Amino acid sequence: MNNLDDQIEPVIALDDDSVMQYLLQNPDFFIRNARSVEQMHVPHPVKGSISLVEWQLGRQRHQIAQLEEEITLLMEQASINESLFGRMIELQATLAAASSLQDMLNRLQRWARSLGLAGANVRLFSEGWRIGAPSDFTHLAVSRGAFESMRIQRLGETPHYLGGLNGPELLLLLPQAKAVGSVALSLMGEHGELGVLIFSSRDPQHYQPGMGTVLLDQLAKMLPGLLERWIERV
Repeated sequence: MNNLDDQIEPVIALDDDSVMQYLLQNPDFFIRNARSVEQMHVPHPVKGSISLVEWQLGRQRHQIAQLEEEITLLMEQASINESLFGRMIELQATLAAASSLQDMLNRLQRWARSLGLAGANVRLFSEGWRIGAPSDFTHLAVSRGAFESMRIQRLGETPHYLGGLNGPELLLLLPQAKAVGSVALSLMGEHGELGVLIFSSRDPQHYQPGMGTVLLDQLAKMLPGLLERWIERV
């Protein structure tokens, strides 16, 4: 005859993983025990306790609300992207119709101001364009070497910078501008070797890190080809 210890079945310790594995292996558990499930209650931070069914319905309502919020955000982003695309097409047609380089720069300036900005400027790296004397556009030139410290500090490895500039930086890029609160800088050229596109705002909070740069990216890619109509590349 076996001793008493041999006759006692070992007690199985239940934990979260054990219960979860059992439920995964027995997907019909809640169907077989529907009546018991209806009587189950789980803790609730506000109501004290609620039925398992009510808890599940609450989770589903929360998930639906999250999905609705995500769909709303996607629709808003799609609307913004559509608006940006329309503005891009409008600007491209406007710039392409320019009769001279100065006319093109004026059109870019007017377009920026129609968006409520202080202005739009282009500075070209003198190492990449033939804009030295006797060119009429020497004022567009800036040395890439002089810009390098700003590129390292403000842009790093990215082609865009959104935020404020200090006095010496503004003097380098926008010597004639007044009351510049914030800017959006975009390097032009495949490797940022051709120059800088600058949009400026009087509002210090208008351009901030983390904002979208889709439109800036497209403009920075488009402008060099238009500029080549009047300025020769080195």
